[in-house]
Amino acid sequence: MHPVMLLPDHADTSELRQALWQHRIGHRITDEQDGQLLWIADPRQQDELNALVERWKRGEPLVLNQTAKQRSQSINTSLISLRKVPVTALMIVISLVVFALIGIFGDQLIVSLTIVPIGIAGGELVFGTLSQTLASGQIWRVLSPAFLHFGWMHLIFNLMWVWYFGRQIEALQGSRTMLLLLIVAGIGANIAQYMTGTVLFGGMSGVVYALLAHVWLMSRRVPQSGFFVPQMLVVFMLGWMVFTMTGIAGSVGFGNVANEAHLGGLLVGLVTGWYYSSRRLKNR
Repeated sequence: MHPVMLLPDHADTSELRQALWQHRIGHRITDEQDGQLLWIADPRQQDELNALVERWKRGEPLVLNQTAKQRSQSINTSLISLRKVPVTALMIVISLVVFALIGIFGDQLIVSLTIVPIGIAGGELVFGTLSQTLASGQIWRVLSPAFLHFGWMHLIFNLMWVWYFGRQIEALQGSRTMLLLLIVAGIGANIAQYMTGTVLFGGMSGVVYALLAHVWLMSRRVPQSGFFVPQMLVVFMLGWMVFTMTGIAGSVGFGNVANEAHLGGLLVGLVTGWYYSSRRLKNR
């Protein structure tokens, strides 16, 4: 240790100490008769130490500046990560925006995004048909129910899995594949649910099950592809789908689940997972 300077007696040096350690400057402060003596481990760092001490004497916030720098670096890293998975990020953003707008516009927005138009005639709900809807040019309706969520838990549960599976697919197979999966799985799941006679439904669950099946098949058939999903998660997701199809689910408050959308999405994911994994095996 080498003595550097004498600091005022009884001065609070806690922030200075923290700043010195953040800059990896080995030091020590001892109480002497004339004040607090600052020592340095490596004399080559003395200029940097002197600069920090001068800022500390002027009352400038040393630690806050470093924390802000770290926060800025963290934000930049997050933005770079999002740019690598734009489709996945956009799916989440659209779902959040739609959920927020439903809180403002209510049923008016919901009926504009259901798979077919919904109206009221004679005090009863009336529905259009899918063929009439498509013929009128409202093509977005075959996909838009995927972005409808009717509660916080519904929204969080779906988007959590979209982020988990979507990042893998988009990072390993590209944004084009992820976009294709969203469109095919979303439309397939929505039409599967509509074929059961249900009109008022929504959620990203069908897409989630497609992503699950796709990632699972890729990880099983092409282990070196980089895809991974814990086996227990697959068991849980499939068990949950079966559970919601039973009468037990309705009796404990899980009624009105779009079960056919789950199944439709799962089948789409199995098909795409088999197709892409077969291509990968063929090109070896």
